[in-house]
Amino acid sequence: MKKVLILGAGMVVRPIVTYLLDKGYYVTVATRTKSKAEAMIKGHKNGNPVEWTVEEEDRLDKMIKEHDLTVSLLPWAFHIMVAEMCIKNKKDMVTTSYVKPEMKALDQKAKDAGIIILNELGLDPGIDHMSAMRIIDHVHNKNGKIEEFYSVCGALPAPEVADNPFKYKFSWSPKGVIMAGNNDGNYLRHGKKVYVPTEDLFKNPLSVDFPKVGKLEIYPNRDSMPYIDLYGIPETKTMMRGTFRHPGWCESIDAMKALKLLTSDKYDFTGKTYADMLAMLIGEESSDNIKEKAAKYLDISPDSYAIKAIEWLGLFENKPMNRQTDTPFEIVSDIMIEKMELGNEERDMVVMQHVFLASYQDGKKEVIKSSMLDFGTLSTDTAVARTVALPAAVGVEMILAGDISVKGVHIPVIAEVYNPILDKLEEMDIKMIEEFGLPENEIIK
Repeated sequence: MKKVLILGAGMVVRPIVTYLLDKGYYVTVATRTKSKAEAMIKGHKNGNPVEWTVEEEDRLDKMIKEHDLTVSLLPWAFHIMVAEMCIKNKKDMVTTSYVKPEMKALDQKAKDAGIIILNELGLDPGIDHMSAMRIIDHVHNKNGKIEEFYSVCGALPAPEVADNPFKYKFSWSPKGVIMAGNNDGNYLRHGKKVYVPTEDLFKNPLSVDFPKVGKLEIYPNRDSMPYIDLYGIPETKTMMRGTFRHPGWCESIDAMKALKLLTSDKYDFTGKTYADMLAMLIGEESSDNIKEKAAKYLDISPDSYAIKAIEWLGLFENKPMNRQTDTPFEIVSDIMIEKMELGNEERDMVVMQHVFLASYQDGKKEVIKSSMLDFGTLSTDTAVARTVALPAAVGVEMILAGDISVKGVHIPVIAEVYNPILDKLEEMDIKMIEEFGLPENEIIK
């Protein structure tokens, strides 16, 4: 019986545990809170819940040695430690996280050890890579070129439960969602490089009408430029990766960033109210009429959508925060998590879409769309948990079966990896709907 070690028991882990147990693998779930692992394993005879913390490196080394493959679902900062131990013990490894330079630097060592470290095997990154490469390879195999490429993904509440001013509820790492709003953006559009500093990230979002969902807004997702080489499309004039949000999020978060409510700078908030905090951040001596002062600071109306959203959070209230030295980010994100949690029976959804403009040697052009819409609930598995964990689960299965021959540090952009995984996901109703031959006016404006 093959043995799999899973490190971490966060919000997206349960589907991979269930999948591998159902397939007859022995699965150890090692996590700080053993009860979380036990809840996932549900007494399965092949399941082994273990209480473990990242400080226990000797125990980790022993566990890796005793298992055939390790899946690290820890925060990315710990992946290097895990990877080095996998190399030492000549054991394969899977993560769903972005490859950092420190991980890429282990490529030759992994090859020398005869193992694969397969990263970015989740949703975004993951399904986005695989489904994009399937279309790109299709176009290239017809001697075509990719003229434009937009790749957009979002983990959102279903339309019927997007019932707060932010039109958002948390179904995965809440702090991570909000922290991502402090990134900057960098992409290529119509032949011009566009850099978007973090303070402008949510200004001027693009917009699409997504089938069965309605209008969604798009803001830039980090640095898109490396994907030109990663996807093998040096000919493209547009390479933009973006994030979907319901209308309301971009406008509101833009205002909050301008008010310094999402900064990680530390302040002494001892004895302060929420209104006092905001007054401090915008340089007001008094928190009296703070709503009007905030609107004036932003040069918008006190009746504007963003001001109403901030008011809904309670940030204009003279309510004690009970904080000392802290950051606005921690305080505000805690409030957002408290007020914007996905209900147990409420549906979340994952929305993904690739939009290509392809051209061919005979002069013809077509827009190609590849779209996915997936729903879930907390009481079953959320859509984001399914779409993050199940690609990793299939990848684990393929590696253990010897169906992936490459060694070293990889992401799933090669056909021997992405085709079988996408095919298997379709059997689990995680499917990209591909539309070919669309007119040029279907490209994102």
